[in-house]
Amino acid sequence: MLRNLASALFLTERETDQFDENVPKVRGRIVTTVTKAKEVRPLVERCITIAIKGLAAEDAARPHATAAERGTNAWKQWREGEQWQAWNAAMAPAVAARRQTLRMLGDKQAVRILFGTVAPRFVDRPGGFTRILKLAAPRLGDNGAQAVLEFVGVRDRKAQAPQAPKFEDSAAS
Repeated sequence: MLRNLASALFLTERETDQFDENVPKVRGRIVTTVTKAKEVRPLVERCITIAIKGLAAEDAARPHATAAERGTNAWKQWREGEQWQAWNAAMAPAVAARRQTLRMLGDKQAVRILFGTVAPRFVDRPGGFTRILKLAAPRLGDNGAQAVLEFVGVRDRKAQAPQAPKFEDSAAS
């Protein structure tokens, strides 16, 4: 259940087309019970942390990559050279990170969205990628307390510095 809930949170970030029947109401946000949100939050945070480390490994491997199309002579020559060895060694942690998140989430599309959209957004953030907001209205049917689990940074309020009140000059009147 937690894997499905975590995958659902990542899948709300996907690009949808006009023929998609399962369009999320708000991107990066799901509504669930407070208990489920508190249980799934560590799983989501762990997946994002692993994905950030995987993206760092992909960036380290980029200088050793080739622009040649697969199957061409230039690609075959690169594949047999030392550049491929360096690229392979640098890409191994990235592949391991993708496999680990796939094992945790169980959904390939969710992993693609995690590495393609969600993780690059949080590269500079050390932690705290999600927030839980409790809703006032209980769930119909069983009266369960509801909460919103969402990614931080999308709909954040900007803190404004308090401004001193402006008084009109009474001597000028």
